[in-house]
Amino acid sequence: MSTDDPNGDDDDRDPDAGPDADPVTLPIEGVLDLHSFQPREVASVVEEYLAEAHRAGYREVRIIHGRGVGVQREIVRKVLARTPFVRSFQDAPPGRGGWGATVAELAPDDPPNP
Repeated sequence: MSTDDPNGDDDDRDPDAGPDADPVTLPIEGVLDLHSFQPREVASVVEEYLAEAHRAGYREVRIIHGRGVGVQREIVRKVLARTPFVRSFQDAPPGRGGWGATVAELAPDDPPNP
């Protein structure tokens, strides 16, 4: 793709990239914002994020799903409910997203057996 795009769009991403496109690597932090993901990706993104956050030693994570009609919130909460190392989850406090985000408490990672 040329960098001399007359529209000023120098984005090199393939606009036709489908579900088989290369995965995107994101840094693991205490917050995951789902606004940039397609609804069909939400469950797998959250599952993978939780596993990596747990492995990294996070004891609490915040997942921003937005307020909308609640579809993504429901998907997030179903994933949290079936994840064995999630101790609890609830709406984030008002200053951290309120009902547009969910805070989850994670159990400590079990140390490996010698």
